[in-house]
Amino acid sequence: MSNATPRDPKKPVPPSPSAGATKKPEASKPGTASSKPTAGKPPAGTTAKSSSKPTAQERDWSESRGRRKIGQILVDLGFIDDAQLWDILEEARTNGVRVGQVALNRGLITEEQLLQAVAELHGMRLVNLEEEKPTPQAIQMVQQTMAEVYKILPMKYENGVLTVAMADPNNLQALDDLRNFIGLGQVEAVLATPKQLEEAITRAYTGKEESIAALIAELNADTSLQVNRRETSIDLESLTEIAEAAPVRKLINMVLLMAIRDHASDIHFEPFEDEYKMRYRCDGVLYEMVPPPRHLAMAISSRIKVMSNLDIAERRLPQDGRIELNVGGNAVDMRVSVLPTMFGESVVIRVLDRTVVSLDLNKIGMEPELLEKFRHLIHKPNGITLVTGPTGAGKTTTLYSALNELNTIEDKIITTEDPVEYEIEGIIQCPINHEIDLTFASALRAILRQDPDIILVGEIRDLETAQIAIQAALTGHMVFSTLHTNDAASTITRLRDMGVEPFLLTATIEGILAQRLVRKICTNCREEFVPSAEMLMELNLRPADVKGKKFYYGAGCEKCNNLGFRGRTGIYELILVDDNIRDMISAGASTDALRKYVRSTGVPGLREAGLKAIFNGITTIEEVVRETVLEEDA
Repeated sequence: MSNATPRDPKKPVPPSPSAGATKKPEASKPGTASSKPTAGKPPAGTTAKSSSKPTAQERDWSESRGRRKIGQILVDLGFIDDAQLWDILEEARTNGVRVGQVALNRGLITEEQLLQAVAELHGMRLVNLEEEKPTPQAIQMVQQTMAEVYKILPMKYENGVLTVAMADPNNLQALDDLRNFIGLGQVEAVLATPKQLEEAITRAYTGKEESIAALIAELNADTSLQVNRRETSIDLESLTEIAEAAPVRKLINMVLLMAIRDHASDIHFEPFEDEYKMRYRCDGVLYEMVPPPRHLAMAISSRIKVMSNLDIAERRLPQDGRIELNVGGNAVDMRVSVLPTMFGESVVIRVLDRTVVSLDLNKIGMEPELLEKFRHLIHKPNGITLVTGPTGAGKTTTLYSALNELNTIEDKIITTEDPVEYEIEGIIQCPINHEIDLTFASALRAILRQDPDIILVGEIRDLETAQIAIQAALTGHMVFSTLHTNDAASTITRLRDMGVEPFLLTATIEGILAQRLVRKICTNCREEFVPSAEMLMELNLRPADVKGKKFYYGAGCEKCNNLGFRGRTGIYELILVDDNIRDMISAGASTDALRKYVRSTGVPGLREAGLKAIFNGITTIEEVVRETVLEEDA
């Protein structure tokens, strides 16, 4: 037994590299070592209960076991004293924030002092970018787009090692991405303040901007990269060599990083007989980039195959792979699809960036009244909720947002998707694999044996899947799924055409949400205008119908890349299945009859929802006309 004086149990023990008594140390001058938690146990003042989330103090302790913690480093550096550390630890434990952040919030240290302590904690060197300048050789090795996206600055290249400055010591995975992008064996990091880093990147690349057009000109002049696409047999070593060529690397790196920066959802590399196109899809619309020379088709597809671990020698069969990047501490998943065509391999990369998609029902563009109804619908204990619309209408985002809200410790949620687009913590997600006959129907059967409360079926494509989903709903589960139909009313007809009995539909369907995505007018360059009679006619409106209404468009500015649009929002139609609709379904009512009844109850269609978005200055006439149809044509 220790004879140490008992300490106040409410006071946490300040960290220290040296062992000692457990009593509270007296206030001393900076640099004095104090007591340390017993090895293998959590810090005093905390419990070992594993079910609760760790506090900031526990995280700091676990991350730095066997070395000094950030609080003790601040003391050792003379930035705070032991008495201040006591108070900081108490506040960090109470509020669940990090020790360094508490000290910063209190004004006891500056950002530079905190970064100095963090550098010492991680064993990294802190540099002053106003005094230490990057070398021209290092700047030439890393493109400006890469430096801006990853928030790094190349400092020097010596003995095969590239040294880069960064502001976030926890983003060391970005160094792995740089190794793969640049093709280097070793990349090391030093720390710099965020403000200095941003200013230094701007200074370093001013006048050295490298455009895709310049890169393509360089590639066009490089005859060593030319491959005859008509050859039936190409040496594997030569193929690997052109895939690893520096100009090809730089081009693919720039295209990928520009797509991430511009929040593109897809990148297309398309071979034709006499040309090769590069396009990327932003806000649902494809934009063409400067086309590379036609002879680079094989070099580009081979480089992408290398990055996604695909077989570069196989050019006859479709292949699927993925590229995983870590940009600014955020994981970006790129799904690669390679398709053999008449003139080479067509490559499409789907960019899945979680930071672009906000899985929050409050941020998907629903009107407050509609959102309240939808929330009530998804919280029902059982039944089927369907979301309908064409590919790219945002159905998956809506359902993910709903599951994110329902994701509590009390309910087990299982999804089956083709493929799993975003990983959500706390939800079991099962990817479909047609190669081994793991279909929606077979996965759904297995899911029902996993004791779920809520089930998401990626898509109802056939009668078998529909029947199992209905059985799941009848046995007390809440089932979410999607269908490809023009509007909510036609969903009932589609299910009947599949072969689902009307009495099963009336017993299980609780609600149907139809949706589309329209581009939002850029708020920075939005201007009011008066639409012509022809434009109004496209909406089936007359000038008298819109008297007093305002119309807007985007003039184009730097913030929206002169497109006039920035981001997308949803327009929705929600049908809540009531007794009258159930009676109509049982009686075999047509789509038109169902639609007329729904409109008589005051539920607006997609075109009406689009008109409201136009009058609110959110989107344009062209967007609504492009994404919706008049109901008599639906």
